[in-house]
Amino acid sequence: MAHRIYTTSFASVYPFYVEKAERKGRTKEEVDTIIEWLTGYDKHGLERQLADEVDFDTFFHSAPRLNEDRTLIKGVVCGVRVENVEEPLMREIRYLDKLIDELAKGKKMEKILRGSEL
Repeated sequence: MAHRIYTTSFASVYPFYVEKAERKGRTKEEVDTIIEWLTGYDKHGLERQLADEVDFDTFFHSAPRLNEDRTLIKGVVCGVRVENVEEPLMREIRYLDKLIDELAKGKKMEKILRGSEL
C-alpha cells in the first residue's frame, strides 16, 4: 500500500516548509531555491505545481531535472537515515525534508546546495 504522503497535495505541505524556515529567520525565497535546485523546476514551474495542487507523486515524477547531487544529501530526518530509504519516491521526499531542516538549522545555502549553484 502506498504511503499517504504520496497522494497528499504538495501545495498543502509547502506552507509548512516556508513556516519552518521563517521561524528560524530564513525566507520563502530560500525555500524556493532549495526546491528548484532539487527538482529543476523554475520559479514559474514551481508556482504552476502549487496552483495545480499536484500530489507529491506527481510533483516529483513531473520534475524537469532531479539534481544529480541530491545523492550527496546524507543524515537523519524524522528518525530515518535518508540515504538508506529504499523506496525512490519516499527518498526524494526525505531529501527535501532534510534540505528544509538544514535551512532551518542555519546552514549556509552553499552547503545546503552541496556546493553548487542553482
